[in-house]
Amino acid sequence: MSEQASESLRRLFRRTRVVELPALYEALGTQSRMTVFRRLREAGYRSSFTHTGRYYTLGDIPVFDEQGLWFCGDIGFSRAGTLKETTAVQVEQTPEGRTHAELRNLLRVRVHNTLLDLLRARRIGREPLAGSYLYVSADPQRAAAQVDQRLQLRQLMVEALRLPTEEEVVEVLVEALRAAPRIPAPEEVSGRLMARGVHLEPRHVEHVYEQHHLVAGKKTAHSSSRPLRR
Repeated sequence: MSEQASESLRRLFRRTRVVELPALYEALGTQSRMTVFRRLREAGYRSSFTHTGRYYTLGDIPVFDEQGLWFCGDIGFSRAGTLKETTAVQVEQTPEGRTHAELRNLLRVRVHNTLLDLLRARRIGREPLAGSYLYVSADPQRAAAQVDQRLQLRQLMVEALRLPTEEEVVEVLVEALRAAPRIPAPEEVSGRLMARGVHLEPRHVEHVYEQHHLVAGKKTAHSSSRPLRR
């Protein structure tokens, strides 16, 4: 690439970071598509996986996140390249697989047709999950591990969102009173209950405390009362 053409490209990308073909034609002073792409290849470039790949940037401009993605506004670039390759990588590499909604939110584009193309090409698989589909690796062993991980995550979410039952509330209050004269920390109560097979996290204990106006470290009402003098 000539020094003048190289500097023209650099000035353009320093100014806007991403460009479309018309701006490249103008910067390079040509209407030849072949010439533009020859200059881009010499400089090292990437095309967007969004907007049907019509945006371009230089290879050293994107700062990719842990997912291998970089967005300039709503224009997305990926280490994997195209939308199809990016989708395949996301499905394959994620330990718990991906749902369509997750991919749409992550990539900021519709991927329904892309997923169908990958399925037809047997590059990914899918498994039914809670009335929807989980997209997984085409490798059966890897796919089974992803489904198992997803089920574990779902169970953890259910556990995290649930409130203590009436029986569990009683268990918490009994443990709190047993620790008189002071109300024990939620972590302490949780540990004692876990040891007895009652699976409550400290936040569950905190919820019971809040509902019954108990404060960790404070003396219980029974312990703070003085015996009557005769």
